[in-house]
Amino acid sequence: MNFTPEQVAAVHKANVETLFGLTTKAFEGIEKLVELNLQVVKTTFTENVDNARKALAAKDVQEILAIHASLVQPIAEKTMAYSRHVYDIASETQSEFTKVAEVQLAENSKKIQALVESIAKNAPAGAESTVAIVKSAISAANNAYESVQKATKQAVETAESTLQAAAVATSKAAEQEGATAGAAAKKSTAA
Repeated sequence: MNFTPEQVAAVHKANVETLFGLTTKAFEGIEKLVELNLQVVKTTFTENVDNARKALAAKDVQEILAIHASLVQPIAEKTMAYSRHVYDIASETQSEFTKVAEVQLAENSKKIQALVESIAKNAPAGAESTVAIVKSAISAANNAYESVQKATKQAVETAESTLQAAAVATSKAAEQEGATAGAAAKKSTAA
């Protein structure tokens, strides 16, 4: 099967367009991460200034301990929220890349099937077994890809549930830390 220069140019153009699309998606993901990080820096700076002012205005150690106790849980929750945002951005970007890969794989699979059919029509007598082997190999490769894709989706689902469990555990630990610090501050005040 010979390709004309126009066909080759069309393939190259399609590949370049795909590359540009993927690059755009990658930059969108990076842009979202930068925006998230800028917001986190702004918020954290403002909160740290407020907390420093509260600590400087504290009249005694117990008040400082109470301020500390009031900060533990919100910090843990914000850390988990940040992690979740980063995960969501990465997951969304990965999903976009996967969609493009699936489309490319489907298109290439069709092209390969058409090529094999074309070769089979023009093959010499007795080549049927070779064509059948090639078709079988293509089918096995497609099945292997589908299996990997399913395993990847299961791994992503497992990671999401693990992240949720970690968020719950972190929140509970932060609550306990806050309660412990609050109790210690009350004991110091009582003494």
